[in-house]
Amino acid sequence: MAFSSVFRRVNVKELISNASVYASAAESSGAMSLVFRRWATKKTAGSTKNGRDSNPKYLGVKKFGGEKVEPGNIIVRQRGTRFHPGNYVGMGKDHTLFCLKEGHVRFERNKLTGRKWVHVEPVAGHVLHPVYVNGSTTAADLDAQL
Repeated sequence: MAFSSVFRRVNVKELISNASVYASAAESSGAMSLVFRRWATKKTAGSTKNGRDSNPKYLGVKKFGGEKVEPGNIIVRQRGTRFHPGNYVGMGKDHTLFCLKEGHVRFERNKLTGRKWVHVEPVAGHVLHPVYVNGSTTAADLDAQL
């Protein structure tokens, strides 16, 4: 018996083309139903994975070079130390740089390492504490000043 004669007797092509999409398995005219309907049992993947968004963190430079700052002003909000604290600049536990004395902001970059510092140049009348003076003074000079 040839394979094509089996298909002619059962007439599979006719069963597939004439089967109603909306008919249930019991209502189909043939003995065998090849079309079944399915319904979704859960939401689609996209709708359950969306719907969350974090609040903005407002990071970045708040006071730029040359701007006047007062003690407590935030100069840079950052994650990690992109900018390092220099003269009269403090650093918070979340690496936020803030001003310690009234003055003007100055940014500095090391040519060799590429490290960036933020300094505050104090207004007239403020002098840098001897501990923070660059290595140009010696201990004898500090004793003489005190």
